[in-house]
Amino acid sequence: MKHLTSAILFVTIWFACASAQQYTIKFATLAPEGSTWINIMREYDAAVRKESNGRLGFKIYPGGVAGDEKDVIRKIRLGQFQSAGVTGTGIGEVAKSVRILDSPFLFKNTAEVDHILNQFDAEFRKEFESNGFVLLGWAEVGSVYVISKTPVAKINDLKNVKMWEWEGDPVADALFKTVGINPIPLSITDALTSLQTGLVTGAYSSPLAIVSLQWYAATKYLMDYPITNSSGAVLISKKEFDKLPADLQEVLLRNGALCLRKLTEQSRMDNLKSLEVLRKNKMTFVKPDANEVKTYDAVGEKTRRALAGRLFSEDLLNRVEKSLADFRAKGGK
Repeated sequence: MKHLTSAILFVTIWFACASAQQYTIKFATLAPEGSTWINIMREYDAAVRKESNGRLGFKIYPGGVAGDEKDVIRKIRLGQFQSAGVTGTGIGEVAKSVRILDSPFLFKNTAEVDHILNQFDAEFRKEFESNGFVLLGWAEVGSVYVISKTPVAKINDLKNVKMWEWEGDPVADALFKTVGINPIPLSITDALTSLQTGLVTGAYSSPLAIVSLQWYAATKYLMDYPITNSSGAVLISKKEFDKLPADLQEVLLRNGALCLRKLTEQSRMDNLKSLEVLRKNKMTFVKPDANEVKTYDAVGEKTRRALAGRLFSEDLLNRVEKSLADFRAKGGK
């Protein structure tokens, strides 16, 4: 009887171990603990663990502890991590043509962003996969605004700004070169100190990031016309994804689409709230007039053409612009 009890106990323990987590996805991002990004990634993790009966789950590394986005992509390729939440900079390390989503002055509203993502989703996914990654879902960062120590409304105003540039960002570099200024490339972690010391007198980001990173405390003005819409995505190594059984791949993709769409919608609300926070903190909003808006739009078109052949093909640019024109002609519906 004693031996039978021991045997039953052994089998019970064996089955418990066998049903324990088999696959761990090490996920890294710059987003800090407590942010919407991390909160929803934890919801994603909980959903995946529940549906997989604990066989699959994420281990989350927030706040840039694994390095900036280029570092993380490199570490994924080395097998040290499996997944990342990235903005355009990280996306560009994997699929350059997808950076068309960050093209300056391309979109006028979020409906246009959603339209282009829907129209070109399959094409973008294919490029990710051909470069060794699988897209788990889009995770928009949002509209990007210029903030500065001096007011900026006109193109010429920008020429008086010592502009920070996220180091290694070809889209921002092309935009500022088109405007006629030489930005100062630095890592994102150096931006606040550089604003405080006067090494730079201007920067750019989404309202939520401007608040979260406390850049608003070192600047006074916001140009109330977004220079771009910043894309984002959650990616996983294709090599690691292919190791998963088909049922777990389906769980990961389906929940990714749901959770990361929720993240995009929440980010849009967070950005609107952050604009109000900036107003309450006495940041002055400077709105370009209609003629200046046309000038900025022309700069955007010139910049996109300059990037064609470098990041994305001219054919892709033409198709995206035509799709937007048709969408607008139908009333943006």
